[in-house]
Amino acid sequence: MSRFKSPFKPPFSPLFKPLSRISSKLPAVDYRVVIAVLALYFAVVLNWRALAHFYGILGGLGDYDLGFAASAPFVLLFGSLVLFTPFSFKYVLKPFFVMLLITGALANYAMVKYGIVFDRSMIENIVETDTVEAASYLNLQAVLWFVLTGIVPVVILILMPIRYPKTIVRGVGQRILMMLIPFVMLGGIAGLYFKDYASVGRNHKVLGKEVSPVNYVTGTIKYTKRRFLSSQMPFRTVGDDAHQVVQANANGKPTMMFLLIGETARAQSVQANGYGRPTSVFTRDIPGILAFQNVRSCGTATAVSVPCMFSNMRHDGYDGEVAQHSESLMDVVAKAGVSVLWKENDGGCKGTCDRTNHVTINPDDFPQYCKGGACLDAVMLEGLDDQISALSGDRLITFHLMGSHGPTYFKRYPAEYRFFTPDCPRSDIENCTQQELVNTYDNTIRYTDFVIAELTKKLASYQDRFNTVLLYVSDHGESLGESGMYLHGAPYMFAPDEQTHVPMFTWMSPGFAASRAINPDCLGQAAKTGQFSHDNLYSTVLGVMGVQTTVYNKKLDIFAACEDITYSADLGADIKTEPTAKLQ
Repeated sequence: MSRFKSPFKPPFSPLFKPLSRISSKLPAVDYRVVIAVLALYFAVVLNWRALAHFYGILGGLGDYDLGFAASAPFVLLFGSLVLFTPFSFKYVLKPFFVMLLITGALANYAMVKYGIVFDRSMIENIVETDTVEAASYLNLQAVLWFVLTGIVPVVILILMPIRYPKTIVRGVGQRILMMLIPFVMLGGIAGLYFKDYASVGRNHKVLGKEVSPVNYVTGTIKYTKRRFLSSQMPFRTVGDDAHQVVQANANGKPTMMFLLIGETARAQSVQANGYGRPTSVFTRDIPGILAFQNVRSCGTATAVSVPCMFSNMRHDGYDGEVAQHSESLMDVVAKAGVSVLWKENDGGCKGTCDRTNHVTINPDDFPQYCKGGACLDAVMLEGLDDQISALSGDRLITFHLMGSHGPTYFKRYPAEYRFFTPDCPRSDIENCTQQELVNTYDNTIRYTDFVIAELTKKLASYQDRFNTVLLYVSDHGESLGESGMYLHGAPYMFAPDEQTHVPMFTWMSPGFAASRAINPDCLGQAAKTGQFSHDNLYSTVLGVMGVQTTVYNKKLDIFAACEDITYSADLGADIKTEPTAKLQ
């Protein structure tokens, strides 16, 4: 009886055959040696960032025990042996460590080059990243790093014949011993230098989040548990009592608010916040526009900050899972009878606009603004008049800007807005000079300032028919190499000021100021000396739209503190009401 031969072959069979022949000619290596080498590789190579940080801390102390300093690599080595040994069984070892080496190489590059710290929030940020954003991190250096530290070890591991114990009893006994010996060694180190490690760890808690692979594995487990494996939380409605109230001194006009959610803008690079370079040249000449000097973000990544600022939870009590299963500010405003629209240009509203009217900019529809799947923020002006006309009554229009999203900062502004030079037209920003990096980032802030100015002028063109008000705030800041950190997403408790201090602007028409009896001198003083955060956004927007509900907190409404019924508003705003140009 002839054997049936399938006409189909596995797609990689031509590759596996020569690899199999190579593997068959190599001498078998005891699995214990393999685990020891993997532990050493992770301890020294893939934990280079953590060790460098550790020795940097010791260098700053001036006086420290040399034995304590020398023990750090051994702590990582012995700890890795304890953690790795349970995965040393025959059908587990290679698949498990192939995955660990690949992910470890990627995490190592991010930590070394950008100073990224991996925890649950960072894993959430990575999962939320779209393909266009992910592609912006791809460059030749990243590929070479990944190949050398990830692919090469993986290939060696795959080709290596491994010799395992002949009996289960012997294998279990060997593995118990493999875990017991390094565990005892760790105990000995702890006995000698526990106070030293406790002191360094207590004063530099971020070190614990830099140890690979514990950091990103633990972060992934926590994210998965919270996102997918936790008990199904019932969906929570918010502000069911929401309704609009007529302002006591309303002038009969409906209200229209432009709410601009910026991306990755830090206050330290904004001229209106005291920066010494001309990055606010477009908004500075607009009468009545105010820049708030001290505003803090809710998170250090979009995936946290945007849902947080649109929830009725404050930063201190924010729970991402609760926010995910709750109505947002957009829902509450809409159920009160306000016409809402969310315009998206930054990869998604993170659930805050899912149940309300929203539109995502399609790069294919605006080739003059969009390249490589990402669009310049001036695209927000396209079709805006028609979109406003399609709404009725009071209107809230939210614009989610691309802003200063890195690392490809140079793609966030057109050539004619390449003001600070030389800039850094590459994604591996750590290889640019510090001045080139700053120039590129400052160009993005300057261009965002242009977009804010154009949207303000567009809004002002409607002030004969509406009481108009604009509020801009960035979702988080950005590190540009300070203390060896780049980009954003650091754990909030460790995050530098550059990632949490964000710019915020507001502008209002005389009609809106009169309808709320807002004293501009009071508001101007608040912008200079007040302390604000994303916590203020929720109630401020509700107050602007005249929405009364139990979730409104007057103390958090930025404008409420400056209401003065004895004041007769006359801001005398005289600005050009048409956008100056359509940038391409």
